[in-house]
Amino acid sequence: MKVARDTWLVFARQIQLLIRQPVWVFVGVFQPVMYLLLFAPLLKPALSPLGVTSNEDVYRIFVPGLLVLLALFGGLFSGFGLIAELRAGVIERSRVTPVSRFALLIGRSLRDVVTLVFQAVIITLLSLAFGLRVHLGYLLLAYLMLGLIALMTSSISAAVALIVRSEDALAPLMNTITQPLFLLSGILLPLTFAPVWLQRVADWNPFSWAVDGTRALFASDIGNDKVWQGLLIVVVLTVLSVVWAARKFATSVR
Repeated sequence: MKVARDTWLVFARQIQLLIRQPVWVFVGVFQPVMYLLLFAPLLKPALSPLGVTSNEDVYRIFVPGLLVLLALFGGLFSGFGLIAELRAGVIERSRVTPVSRFALLIGRSLRDVVTLVFQAVIITLLSLAFGLRVHLGYLLLAYLMLGLIALMTSSISAAVALIVRSEDALAPLMNTITQPLFLLSGILLPLTFAPVWLQRVADWNPFSWAVDGTRALFASDIGNDKVWQGLLIVVVLTVLSVVWAARKFATSVR
């Protein structure tokens, strides 16, 4: 009960700070919206070899990848805020409080999850205007997967931020990590177009499985093995990431 209460207190404070600066929520969604408006219309002829003949099919393939992209980048770059708090002494003052160190992590990460879901809803609503149609129940399950990805990447970013403690080190490190993950996820275009060797390399990328699973949910193909496989991989990696980050918080914030 104490951990749950502490988590709520940290989460509530983080949400209050976010509400005071809501511009960052919309800044984070700006780039995906540009992809949605300026890139997605080009995909219909490009995806015709896959049997794509309508705007609905285009956005059913493109939007899930775009949402995973948002969860990936939004979570992995959230550590900059933690470094700012370290510099301002916020984390240092937390050392003299009885607040759970685990709650300090989860409360911040849940803020990133809420932000991601809010941004995902905005993108989904915009996509409906372009012809996207998706079953509500499957959409909520897709949001669950996206929320887990955001929790995982946010935890990883927090742990790395506690290690490097510098924006100058965190920025190139996160860029180095996200670039291959992004290119090997089939986010912009399905990896069906890729050569076999590239598809085999992408099989080792957990975000590739998440993209495939999310696309299956958007296509209402709940029986597709990629759905439960993607969920299982994301759940396992999220648990491992949270445990690692929580231990890093426990040793760094005493």
